[in-house]
Amino acid sequence: VQLQASGGGLVQAGDSLRLSCAVSGVTFSSYTLGWFRQAPGKEREFIAAISYNGENTYYSDSARGRFTISRDNAKNTAYLQMNSPKPEDTAVYYCAASSYSAYDQLVRGHPNYWGQGTQVTVSS
Repeated sequence: VQLQASGGGLVQAGDSLRLSCAVSGVTFSSYTLGWFRQAPGKEREFIAAISYNGENTYYSDSARGRFTISRDNAKNTAYLQMNSPKPEDTAVYYCAASSYSAYDQLVRGHPNYWGQGTQVTVSS
């Protein structure tokens, strides 16, 4: 199983950025997808999750209203649209996947699979 995150980089506060997570090795449409992040010196934190069929989403307080998680089951890819990012959003962002029955498990930070991270740096 591979989860390949991409799209990170340096962005100015207030600009937009979209992260992608390409998944292979599992039946993508049967998996809950999620995004987490880890800033230097801090624990990894949950950002957003989307159900296997895209009908349900869940966000952390820090992400709600600014970030949008989505998925394209035809492309086996999940996305995190980051609007109006702030310097405090600077972190390594990780995608994660869990079987459809383990939605809560993913949200609690225990997914079946982790991807490698992509660095997002927001300058002020």
